[in-house]
Amino acid sequence: MNNQPSEIKNYYDVLEISSSARTEDIYHSYQRAKAAYSSDSLALYSLMSQEECRNVLELVEEAYSILSDPNKRKRYDEARGFNRDFNNINYNTLSDRVAPIRAEIQANVTIAHASSSVNEFTLNSQTTGSDVSVHGITQNPGVGTTTTNVNKLVTQKRFALDYVINADFEKEIDDTQEFTGDFLRKIREYKNLDLDRLSDMTKVSRMYLQGIELEDFGKLPAPVYVRGFVFQFAKCLKLKPEIVANSYLARMKKLKP
Repeated sequence: MNNQPSEIKNYYDVLEISSSARTEDIYHSYQRAKAAYSSDSLALYSLMSQEECRNVLELVEEAYSILSDPNKRKRYDEARGFNRDFNNINYNTLSDRVAPIRAEIQANVTIAHASSSVNEFTLNSQTTGSDVSVHGITQNPGVGTTTTNVNKLVTQKRFALDYVINADFEKEIDDTQEFTGDFLRKIREYKNLDLDRLSDMTKVSRMYLQGIELEDFGKLPAPVYVRGFVFQFAKCLKLKPEIVANSYLARMKKLKP
């Protein structure tokens, strides 16, 4: 894989944000992108080698290093012709806002982790009947198993689909060789899944999911990204992701100008 900047329209596309994005939006998108293309991400399952992962993450880091710095971002915008109509963007004040935003995010993450730990411990204590003490907590057999089972239930609920099976349509899906964007939309609607929930399940932006369904290839990123997005799209719809992704990518290469 050769991830040159020319393969991506611009750094804003890399982070999936608009050119008028605020500093906090840039930071949040940067964190989402890192999570989406990390080695343990669902979006990379059976798709990319470690080297490809590193290349994508390097591109994400490169984009963030430019857009998070007010001076570099201003020069980049001027060179690429961005934000000519957004005179209200005050580049000089952006750097002053980054530190408190990061501090707030880090604080929220710390609180969330602490709360999660307390909830898990409370659940384990109630389940196993263990005594709670501040120091030297005694672990009972089955505590780890209970936590694992709870996590599995949460995951299963998150990816569960609730719909009425239509035998004829199921056969049509099984017989399909070419998966178009419109057909993927029909399957998604048939399985009662809206774009917002699908975006949460796949960790792919709603804009790109909609672009896949509309086959708006001009607004989609490089093919390697699209294949990963379609793979997760199909996986969450309980389809055969490898077949769907390969089919869609072949169609994209055939139709894209």
